[in-house]
Amino acid sequence: QVHLVESGGGLVQAGGSLRLSCAASGRTFSSYDMGWFRQAPGKGREFVAALNWSGSVTYAADSVKGRFTISRDNAKNTVYLQMNSLKPDDTAVYYCAATFRSTYLPARANEYAHWGQGTQVTVSS
Repeated sequence: QVHLVESGGGLVQAGGSLRLSCAASGRTFSSYDMGWFRQAPGKGREFVAALNWSGSVTYAADSVKGRFTISRDNAKNTVYLQMNSLKPDDTAVYYCAATFRSTYLPARANEYAHWGQGTQVTVSS
């Protein structure tokens, strides 16, 4: 079992940057592949990025490639999402998620068993 808590959200102007953090409890953080998802009002939960248990393999949605970077620090039980060149369309609640490590990185929400409570990101134009 892993408990996830996101932080770092807020209000930023278009073109600005934010770094989200997701702190995980437990001693087995390195056993999990991690993902970030987001959900805008009236829309479904959308995949943003994922990385494997060691951080050596990452994958990002086309909509954020080149702007967002996912990373992790297993010594700190934390996964990050660095968001640059933010756009109003990036406005959403951002969630981190965990799934027991496997041979591929899942991009569907239903493949992740553990979720944080979410952090709001608002990008003004």
